[in-house]
Amino acid sequence: MIYSYYPQWPHNYRYELNKDMHLSAAHYIPSEDAGKCRRVHGHTYTINVTVAGDELNRNGFLIDFTVLKKWIHKRYDHTLLNDHPEFASEETEAAYPTTEVVAQVVWKTVQQKLDETSNKPKCLQVLVRETPTSYAVFRPKEGDFA
Repeated sequence: MIYSYYPQWPHNYRYELNKDMHLSAAHYIPSEDAGKCRRVHGHTYTINVTVAGDELNRNGFLIDFTVLKKWIHKRYDHTLLNDHPEFASEETEAAYPTTEVVAQVVWKTVQQKLDETSNKPKCLQVLVRETPTSYAVFRPKEGDFA
């Protein structure tokens, strides 16, 4: 098995966890300057989510890995990302599921769920690898946290 290492974001939290997940999804960018991405095509995305916090929940987790995977993998695997309304939301930087926007939407989804937990950890970064040679990272700014 190949292990990946990702860019780190310095922080002062006691605990940090990273979860890798793979999902297959398609997308398109309906713009003349999007090149080959104008047509529907698929990727096997690798998504890494970094969660940190000072307190563990009653089971001793920042967040259970299986719960984290359910929030993202179950929602987006084997779908056309353009069909999800969050990729056309006014809260995203762009109206199409580019790699950067996928990272932003995954962060928002995860952080909203984390805000509902008792120990309230923070999602510090989301890395989305679209191909073996290209990836995007979303790191929230302080004001992005509720």
